[in-house]
Amino acid sequence: MKKFILGALALAGSASMADVRMTTIFANNMILQQKTSNAVWGFADAGEEVQVKASWGSSASTTANSEGKWKVMLPTPGHGTGFGLTIKGKNQIDIKNVAIGEVWLCAGQSNMGWALGMTFGGEEEAEAVDLPNFRIYKSAREHWHEPLDEARDKMATWKSCKKDSALETSAVSYYFGKKLHQELGIPVGIVVQAFAGTPIEGWMPKEIQMNDQRTVAGMKQMDEMSEKLKKKGISAEKSLAQHAKELATYNKRVAAGDIMKNKTKKIAPPIITKPSNLGHQYPSHIFNVMINPIRPYGIKGAIWYQGERNSKDAAQAINYRKQLALMIDFYRKSWNEMSEGNTDRYFPFQFTQLPSWNPAQSKAVEGPEAVWSINREMMRLVTQDIKNAYMSVAIDTGDAIQLHPKNKKPIGIRHAYLALKNTYGKDFVDYGPKYKSHEVKGNRIVISFDSIGSGMMAAKAGKLNAFAIAGEDQKWHWADAEIQGDKIVLSSAKVAKPVAVRYAWAMNPSERNLLYNKEGLPASPFRTDQWDLYDSSAEIITVHKPAKAATKATEDWKRPVMTQ
Repeated sequence: MKKFILGALALAGSASMADVRMTTIFANNMILQQKTSNAVWGFADAGEEVQVKASWGSSASTTANSEGKWKVMLPTPGHGTGFGLTIKGKNQIDIKNVAIGEVWLCAGQSNMGWALGMTFGGEEEAEAVDLPNFRIYKSAREHWHEPLDEARDKMATWKSCKKDSALETSAVSYYFGKKLHQELGIPVGIVVQAFAGTPIEGWMPKEIQMNDQRTVAGMKQMDEMSEKLKKKGISAEKSLAQHAKELATYNKRVAAGDIMKNKTKKIAPPIITKPSNLGHQYPSHIFNVMINPIRPYGIKGAIWYQGERNSKDAAQAINYRKQLALMIDFYRKSWNEMSEGNTDRYFPFQFTQLPSWNPAQSKAVEGPEAVWSINREMMRLVTQDIKNAYMSVAIDTGDAIQLHPKNKKPIGIRHAYLALKNTYGKDFVDYGPKYKSHEVKGNRIVISFDSIGSGMMAAKAGKLNAFAIAGEDQKWHWADAEIQGDKIVLSSAKVAKPVAVRYAWAMNPSERNLLYNKEGLPASPFRTDQWDLYDSSAEIITVHKPAKAATKATEDWKRPVMTQ
């Protein structure tokens, strides 16, 4: 296998090592993080001297190491545009139209990658946009079984936000970045790295996951499946050889300018699907190409939209709490170390709580079959477990049938609110009402909330109807709910002595009369109990996948208007 791996890696190279060269993230129209020292790196001959000079006056020099790699830390001033970079070794690279401002990593699975042009109002939005200092860098989907220094995608590049670049980029990151750009009044860049159908295990090195029994068991299962496929003639060696041929063809087509797959889609680097231990589900394989080659590019923070793939059953969803915290800590630590301390050790990390999916809620509390409700709670708890972590609530978005809902705009805007408030100190209400505490008073439970903004309200006319209460028998009943200032008083004629509350605890609570603040931000689902969320000795219940609808949704759901 080693022979094929080395051959494939050799084909990934795009130029002679005699020339100084850089990965595609260093290109015209790029944006660098302001008021810090940004890592700038590339490749050259071993021992070759490399100089980096910026038009704003900063410069740095170094010597390529024995592997032909070099890196410098280049100081940047406050925000601005119209700059240039010159990188000089035996040859010279000139990078033009460089901006300096705020840069955010935007990563995750398919709902993070879901393009603006495929969302409600996306085409109309893109038709009117022309923001030359909102810059977008987006990579094709790739994975590999070893860490790569550079991705194989030769067409990834920085683009100013105009109609075409907006339409093809992630809707969530587009609305997030656009809102930041307009509110801060400075250049903003987003680095979009998304790969459909990927578990969180693939987004971090497998070496840091070896204490996770579920991860280890999953790797073993995929290894065993791969051995069975080998007996059927599908081997790693054959897959790697075929990949090398396809990659050579891809490289030739790009070099010749033959880059279109069809009228609308460009060609992309080949990927391996079988055997599974070379595929995109295996731990670390996404990280190796989607994240490793862009570290430690200067960033202010990150937003993350992933979790569907890790919510197939209750045990998996519960484990996500540990996995998400582990990944966040690794990203922060490695970025900080590789940037020589210039990227904050605890840079802001924001994630999207799973939206609504499946038939509308009818029971007061759904059981372990409502796996996404469990994952939502795990995400909520991660914001308490680690510092500078925030969550964009999304239960009023989604689709009863489609796994890829088209109402992405509220999610992106809410991510922007979180950043504007917590990272940039702007006067924004960043969350909907947040559960703070509860108190049992006779046959009532009083819930206290933070982040009520201008006050709490129901999503529509009528009383709140998404709360449930239970007594010690752990049987849930719908609760009557009354807003009283920053509190909600709950009771039920069926529960004389209530002890616990759950809110919006279902796969799809979106049609209930949900709780908001007057800024139009929804409350997160939550629970006050610590009862078991599933029976580990019982048969595993997996998430229900709805039957396909005859027609897809043609308009967005109604929800209170976000006023900020």
